[in-house]
Amino acid sequence: MKLVIIEGEGKKETISKYLKGLDSSYNVVATKGHVRDLPEYTLAVNIENNFEPKYTIIPKQKEIIKQLKEKAKKAEEVLLATDPDREGEAISWHLTHILDIPPESPCRIVFNEISKTAVQNALKNPRPIDQNLVDAQQARRVLDRLVGYKLSPIISKKIRSKLSAGRVQSVALKLVVDREREIRAFVPKEYWHLKALLEKDGVLFWAKLASFKDKKIEIGNKSEMDQVLANLKGARYIVTKIKKGVTKVNAPAPYTTSTMQQDALNKLGMSLKAASACAQNLYEGVELGAEGKVALVTYIRTDSTRVSPEARKMAEDYIKSKFGAKYYPQTPNIFKSKKGAQDAHEAIRPISLQRTPESVKPYLNKNLYRLYKLIYERFLASQMAQAQYDTVSADITANDYRFTANGRILRFKGFLAAYSTDENESKPKLDQNNDEGEDDVDRILPPLNEGDITNLKELKPEQKFTKPPARYSEASLVKAMEEKGIGRPATYTPTILVLFTREYAEKDGRYIKPTELGEQVTDMLVRYFPDIMSVDFTAKMETKLDEIEEGGKVWQQVLYDFYFGGFEEKVKAALNDSFTLKVPDEQSDVICENCDINMVIRQGRYGKFLACHNYPKCRNTKNLDGSDVKEANSTGVKCDKCGGEMVVKMSKYGKFLGCSNYPDCRNIKSLDDENADYGKCPKCGKPLVKRRSRRGEFFGCSGYPNCNFISADKVMDQKCPQCDSHMALKRYKSGDVIKCASKECGYSIPYQNQDQNQQQNE
Repeated sequence: MKLVIIEGEGKKETISKYLKGLDSSYNVVATKGHVRDLPEYTLAVNIENNFEPKYTIIPKQKEIIKQLKEKAKKAEEVLLATDPDREGEAISWHLTHILDIPPESPCRIVFNEISKTAVQNALKNPRPIDQNLVDAQQARRVLDRLVGYKLSPIISKKIRSKLSAGRVQSVALKLVVDREREIRAFVPKEYWHLKALLEKDGVLFWAKLASFKDKKIEIGNKSEMDQVLANLKGARYIVTKIKKGVTKVNAPAPYTTSTMQQDALNKLGMSLKAASACAQNLYEGVELGAEGKVALVTYIRTDSTRVSPEARKMAEDYIKSKFGAKYYPQTPNIFKSKKGAQDAHEAIRPISLQRTPESVKPYLNKNLYRLYKLIYERFLASQMAQAQYDTVSADITANDYRFTANGRILRFKGFLAAYSTDENESKPKLDQNNDEGEDDVDRILPPLNEGDITNLKELKPEQKFTKPPARYSEASLVKAMEEKGIGRPATYTPTILVLFTREYAEKDGRYIKPTELGEQVTDMLVRYFPDIMSVDFTAKMETKLDEIEEGGKVWQQVLYDFYFGGFEEKVKAALNDSFTLKVPDEQSDVICENCDINMVIRQGRYGKFLACHNYPKCRNTKNLDGSDVKEANSTGVKCDKCGGEMVVKMSKYGKFLGCSNYPDCRNIKSLDDENADYGKCPKCGKPLVKRRSRRGEFFGCSGYPNCNFISADKVMDQKCPQCDSHMALKRYKSGDVIKCASKECGYSIPYQNQDQNQQQNE
């Protein structure tokens, strides 16, 4: 028996199929992640002994380790095939120690994609453990442990108990906090735009005011705009300059982890967590009917835009066959990876272009299909020729004021034949609602010649105000982290998600805003550790980790320079400083029955509560009204699931009704909206109820768990007249609309008009 140890359970079936096709004696076992790590609740790093880490078996992995040891004893060969990155290399290294495998023996195999060819090539090229990769991972793990375990007690002491800090996540939080404060401090500035709707030979087109007497014009208020309009009264709009040319647009680079996540969020509306999970599924393999489990994309944690020669040849053959030779560039497209990229793996791409999105659509759920289509089309386009446009720009002068008009017509689709950010890219059109002051590209201009006189149809002055920078979305925060060198592809998702888990940030629609706690944590860390909270420090540390991986630095020396280069002294100074943000205890008139002294009001995770002044010797706590927190208040409401009594309970989201028979019955209801009518479930017809999660309020079926329907928006009574799906109330800044819940449909009507129609009918 030949034992192959992989990391993720999800790809076990796919790899097993390829291995057993070669040799039926292969047995594939998954570790399901790390098997050995620094233990919880203790530093586990011997700082005085060259930062020696003290690893232990992860408790939940003990049974898997037992199985691996038994199988390894019986195996004639053991191959370690964990993921091809630092974490995967470290897992394999830990396994060599656990299973008594010499790390220098050819026990390690890696593949960037889970395909038959890649797996076979890996088997032919086993290698020893790459100790540099392991050391880079160890350095990161120990560094994060030192920072987390030294900083967390400080903010817990000075802000609130049981808080935690992290080297990368604290800097990411600072980005969110800094942006929020930038928005608060922003003062809008007024400015004006002027556009002219002109006509020539029956064709309307817009021209934008650009200059006055050959100087760029800036209009700051209404009086200035009125003066411009007065000066233009009776003017003739004469074409004074025409410039024609051909514009070439380069194909986009294939996806890295960051750019894929950004497009999944921006184009598909997927959350960061959902996009990461879907990408992992596509990499590990999905069921394709009788074919079984098949991996569709290459490794999905990468910062490189590099494409292998084999993949380029695959793309060349496919493009020439499907689109024609002119759609393939004269020389293959080579994309330069960003500065600081590890470039350890290829860009994210489909394993085979023959598996088109439409061919696998019947086997994929909606999100998997949409993400695979995105990856497939992006890679295909990245290998195609440039798109070409015939462009024309015109200067039109009226009384010393110069207006500009631009247009372009698609001449050659190039990569746009496979991929376009705009479905109507090749269809220029007049857009009379273009009011953002951008260049009027993608529009058809009439035939114009120098000296032509155009007819003015309308002058459209528009008052504008400068806008503050937008809050970060998950997508833009990932982009910022990548640009600033904070973290690496594998860390973007867990770093951002931990901000929500620790309640340092929360979602406001699709945007991220810091909580008051998040701002306090940031301020406290900046006060004592400005260097660690610096983007430059974090980026430079990532570079040092890369240098360890490349063999240019000793990992213990990097830690020594950091810890004894000022960090230790700053920790001591912070702990000895009396500054605090904790609210002093307020004495109450409630007497602790255990100690016979007045209890004090304290701030806890879920709000204020009463606690004995002798804590921790006495751990007596009560609600603010003096009632025992362990005894929820009676309501007289019966549970509609088990008949028990519903009682008032408290969570971090506030009070709610919960069944007194918990945990046997987990029925919960909103306290404030117990008698409210939120409509009926579109799936089963039962009443909908309002519930809360860490992401905010939502509407769910009262028949849960038998019916799992949920909606972020209020469900309306009517059905969509186009597709018969349920309708939901959507609230936008531009006005409320009733919209079909099916994304494929898109039918909507204004909510106000709906009310008016009902009134008219009545």
